[in-house]
Amino acid sequence: MAQASVRVEDDGKKIMMKYIRATIEDIDELVRTRIIVLRAANNLSEDTDMSVVEKESREYYQGVLESGGHIAYLVYDGDTFVGAGGVSFYQVMPTYHNPTGKKAYVMNMYTAPEYRRQGIAFHTLDLLVKAARKQGVSQIALEATDMGRPLYKKYGFVQMEDEMELAQP
Repeated sequence: MAQASVRVEDDGKKIMMKYIRATIEDIDELVRTRIIVLRAANNLSEDTDMSVVEKESREYYQGVLESGGHIAYLVYDGDTFVGAGGVSFYQVMPTYHNPTGKKAYVMNMYTAPEYRRQGIAFHTLDLLVKAARKQGVSQIALEATDMGRPLYKKYGFVQMEDEMELAQP
């Protein structure tokens, strides 16, 4: 299910971007982009061993893409990969503020450096949020890098204050 969006360059030139909802057939591209995202977000060099993460990411995608536990979009400018994003779904006990217990976590947001600040990530995020809402999810969270934080704030995400995380031993 490809969706298209037109972006207009400063010189008035229109360029069509393809936003493709990934399927199991896209697993190689999803794993490849996952490694790109993790290297960029963690400032990892190309020689950092990511073989375990690559293997586990492949197994993750194999398990959740067909079950609907994860939705991912790949973004292309023609045949050139320029961005990605995903949302994972999970269930917690129902609460007063979330009576269904359905939650979603946005992850793997990435835009190639030369394509940043052109609305690609915002449109990808919008597709992911709409997919989550369509599944009845009212609580959507994410972890933001310093670079991504303005985008998420612009979309309407707010800083969480009440959650805590147990540190690694």
